[in-house]
Amino acid sequence: MTANATEQTQVLVPLTTPEEVDQFLREYPLAAVFKAGTCHKTMQGFGVVETFLQRHELPVGFIRVVDWRPASNHVAELTGIQHHSPQFILFREGQPQFEVNNWDITPEALGPVFSQQVPAREGTGTVATDDNVEPYRRLMRAFLNGELNEWAFQDQYVTLFRDDASLRSQREFELLSRLFGDPDAYHGGLHQLGAPQERGDLRGRVQELLNELG
Repeated sequence: MTANATEQTQVLVPLTTPEEVDQFLREYPLAAVFKAGTCHKTMQGFGVVETFLQRHELPVGFIRVVDWRPASNHVAELTGIQHHSPQFILFREGQPQFEVNNWDITPEALGPVFSQQVPAREGTGTVATDDNVEPYRRLMRAFLNGELNEWAFQDQYVTLFRDDASLRSQREFELLSRLFGDPDAYHGGLHQLGAPQERGDLRGRVQELLNELG
């Protein structure tokens, strides 16, 4: 999306090597590093961060820790902060000022930090990533077309959601979690979710979600 006077594209930089981490922190005196893990905790955490990036000017470098582990290790060595994923670290002049991890990446945790340390935008920021919702669309279409029964759809959808470490907006995260909620809330396995039909008209809800995703 093109930036204009009222809407600005967020600076979101992949940091794949230690050298790129150093360059990013040199280039931006006030910046943050977000470490992305391998499950939906990353999606949830980044969604929270994204809501603040809409209103505050803060370049963010992101590290996919499994793929770019040397970069992740370099951040831990630079800061002395134990690695977590997801993890949000705020830097000023290359020095860590604040960090928060995992499910603790919440509006309550980030609100004071952004209001006190990060300048507000003049307009609204938009965050564009390479992640998309097409895998969910395909799965929902297969269910609506009768290729999957309710149990198979629930199983595959929850597995897809649980393993989704995409950098998504808060809106996308909330939409995708609408059908079955947080799978980590169901300890002991997918059978704890209960029968799909117990959640109401599943077909109608899937069609509604598909329409909203566009």
